[in-house]
Amino acid sequence: MNVPSAHATRPYALLSIAAAVGTIALKFGAYALTGSIGLLSDAAESGINLVTALVTFWALTVAARAPDQTHPFGHSKAEYFSSGLEGALILVAAVGIAVSAVGRLFAPQPLEQLGLGMGLSLVATALNGGVAAVLMAAGKRLRSLALQADAQHLLTDVWTSTGVVAGLVLVQLSGWLVLDPLIALAVAINIVWAALRLLREAADGLMDRSLSDEDTRTIEQILVTHREGGLQFHALRTRQAASRRFISLHVLVPGAWSVQHGHALCEQIERAIEAALPHSCVTTHLEPIEDPLSWADAELDRTPHTGDLPGEPRR
Repeated sequence: MNVPSAHATRPYALLSIAAAVGTIALKFGAYALTGSIGLLSDAAESGINLVTALVTFWALTVAARAPDQTHPFGHSKAEYFSSGLEGALILVAAVGIAVSAVGRLFAPQPLEQLGLGMGLSLVATALNGGVAAVLMAAGKRLRSLALQADAQHLLTDVWTSTGVVAGLVLVQLSGWLVLDPLIALAVAINIVWAALRLLREAADGLMDRSLSDEDTRTIEQILVTHREGGLQFHALRTRQAASRRFISLHVLVPGAWSVQHGHALCEQIERAIEAALPHSCVTTHLEPIEDPLSWADAELDRTPHTGDLPGEPRR
């Protein structure tokens, strides 16, 4: 089973770290020039980006380690810890932004050099957008939740920055200073939403959520091609661990078959699933189809996605 190596994923994490350092410098510079609490909230989120990029780099390094005696199923779940920590840190940032915004709401302050400050913010936004696109493409290609979570966070930062700049344009045109803290509060709410989404995804992974509908249908289509000659399958169970998939099922064959014959069939099925779903670990259990005990565990056929696998009626 091939698993994405650290050499494949870590360069993207290093790119994220470099982008976070650059955007922090630009956004805090914009805040220093203008005194805008909206820009400060935007800069604070970029500070969280740096922390999470560092955690992502650590998680990808751990996740790429090969299985060992104490972790026979590998270390890929480390990516979920990265995503969960990122969500928690984003929540902390949102609270800090909201507290600062409420204080400024009751005591508005004049803003200075908005043009230059907004220009720096837009440069940082463009940088984040480009890096987010690269990370998302790499995360999907390498099936890395950590990279995809980092990309989603950067995309949230892009929309946040765009909203902040648009709000500051309104402040400049209208002179309503109260819009600045209101923008910061809107940013905080948006950050909370992104954090909750990341926490939910991390929880799903740590709770061994089953594969997607699409992956489950792929497995069922492969099994259908092997049903000729009266073969049956049941007890399909799946789970996802970041870039790795774990799949187990029972294969029911005529009891008169030799062990070699049944083993060859199981090997063929395992190879077909692994070819269709890369980075999969497939485990099959061979059973005689005539034995009623072989059907005693048929209740495991039910999955959250697709219901019962088609097969011989239960006995």
